[in-house]
Amino acid sequence: MRRTYAYFISPLLILFSSLVQVHAQDTIPIPLKIKVGLEVSGPAIYFSDKNILNAEGYISADINEKVSAVLGAGYLNYKYSQYNYEYLNKGMFVRTGVDFNLLKPDKSLGKYWAGIGLRYGLSLFTSEVPSFQKENYWGTTSSSIAKKTNWGHFVEVSPGVRVEVFKNFSMGWTISLRMLLYTGTGKDLRPIYFPGFGNGGKTVSKSLNYFIVWNIPYKKINIIIKKEVPEVTEDTGTTGNRQQATGIRP
Repeated sequence: MRRTYAYFISPLLILFSSLVQVHAQDTIPIPLKIKVGLEVSGPAIYFSDKNILNAEGYISADINEKVSAVLGAGYLNYKYSQYNYEYLNKGMFVRTGVDFNLLKPDKSLGKYWAGIGLRYGLSLFTSEVPSFQKENYWGTTSSSIAKKTNWGHFVEVSPGVRVEVFKNFSMGWTISLRMLLYTGTGKDLRPIYFPGFGNGGKTVSKSLNYFIVWNIPYKKINIIIKKEVPEVTEDTGTTGNRQQATGIRP
């Protein structure tokens, strides 16, 4: 009989302790959102330098309060010329990966993001040299290299911050660090500018990007936040004993 009571009472004690623990915690609502972002520095640069147009954006969906799935895409049109040759490169690229918010939920509140993104990028582009000239002992030779389609891929790490400045409207920046995995053209014929990556002559590139983001809430979840219990310092009476020992009275 005692054993039967023990089996019956033990689950009740576990349930009661769980309820007490939940009661000692706070819950805060966090909105999960679909985000549509547009990079603004590329078009701004194009107004001052017509030789390079880089346009890109992304869409992401919050999986939970910490992790978001991201899909981005963009377009590049790059031109370069000097006294003896001209180079053209244009193409499209996609990036896919995840974003991690390093802020605690009670700090982010679904409005602030400070974290890091991980991406895999794939680029499809055409490059050509419409004309080039080479001087030698017998004179000047003119020729060209026909248009050719290539592809390549890279990985990216992008820390950054994002802040909601108006309701469902955010702004922020990221520092993108990229490592080229494959250029599609061989090490001796790398593109001058690689769509989605940057300088094709380097294995590692970096860039600073600015985004404006439209947020679309689609779900709200409650996150449990543990209460901070203030530390209580116990008075052991050491001071009073010391005063009595020395003959000093308060």
